Amino acid sequence: MDLTVIAYVIYLLISVALTIWVARTLSQNGRVFLADVLQGNEKLADAVNHLLVVGFYLVNLGFVALYLKAADAVADARGLFEALSVKIGVVLLVLGVMHLGNVYVLNKIRRRGVMEREQIPPVPPQGWTGQAGQGPWAAPAAGHAGA
Repeated sequence: MDLTVIAYVIYLLISVALTIWVARTLSQNGRVFLADVLQGNEKLADAVNHLLVVGFYLVNLGFVALYLKAADAVADARGLFEALSVKIGVVLLVLGVMHLGNVYVLNKIRRRGVMEREQIPPVPPQGWTGQAGQGPWAAPAAGHAGA
């Protein structure tokens, strides 16, 4: 078997395994974050989480497949390791950038939700309405000499 084919097989095994591991980790640990972003709506958080995982798989596995072809044939063991390190390094960088992009977008959504929740008063007004001309900042009544 040619060393280039061996490099392809090793690259695919490592890249697919890394993609699956990262997707599962993000899915399990990101669910709580999504529930907070979506204001406690667990069903919606699960649905969005599943959609994000599917999209993550599609983009990453598509990239892994497109990035499979080596520019040069692998001639020896050194070339095998060099080719694998470059390919797997790029896959890891793409996984990391995608993760940071997802966290950034979700954090912006979460911040917007927090800002909207802060604008709602914790206790609604209880029917108190000030009378015109009363209160500590009202002008003194006419004819009142003051003491």
